[in-house]
Amino acid sequence: MFCETCGFNYASGTPNVNAPPPDPLVQPDPLVQPDPLVQPDPGGSPSYAGAASTTNVVGGTSAAASAAPLPEAPAGPAWTAVVTADRAYFDSVIAAGGPDAASIEFPGYCPERRFILAGQEMRIGRRSASRGLEPEIDLTGPPADPGVSHLHAVLIAQPDGTWSVLDPGSSNGTQVNGADVVTGVPVPLHDGDRVAVGAWTVLTIHSK
Repeated sequence: MFCETCGFNYASGTPNVNAPPPDPLVQPDPLVQPDPLVQPDPGGSPSYAGAASTTNVVGGTSAAASAAPLPEAPAGPAWTAVVTADRAYFDSVIAAGGPDAASIEFPGYCPERRFILAGQEMRIGRRSASRGLEPEIDLTGPPADPGVSHLHAVLIAQPDGTWSVLDPGSSNGTQVNGADVVTGVPVPLHDGDRVAVGAWTVLTIHSK
């Protein structure tokens, strides 16, 4: 019985002298350099070549990926103030009397003016260069209402989109629908309300 690899005779216990010598160990080629070991990122963070993920560690989507655009708030109604010379109001002022009532005349012509209410407040009055006052609703004229103060009243925007009127202390006062406005107390306004200032000026408020 012989070993198929080395020819050893198991019956006699002698090796096979005619068997070819075993293959020598394969020596590495000295000219071939082994690949260098991959060095870690000097910044301490392994690089990632995959596609960016929109999933966080616990499996939910990230805030940037899941955030949906907020719906726009519906636009509120547009508020305007229409300024006119009102004969009925003028007659009531003259009837109430006063030191200058006899000298005040109702204007023969006063064009209608329309102001869009915007911002946080709209001041009503007459422009004054010396005071540096330029009200948003300028009633300087012509014709000039002699009963309007330089800062007569203020329309104030409310958080719910409506407006109110406040008299900061005008000389001749302010009325809303014929009722006197208490100084420093804002009065809520509604569509169609009439704000009267001076001797003949009426601002009709519209909300549409």
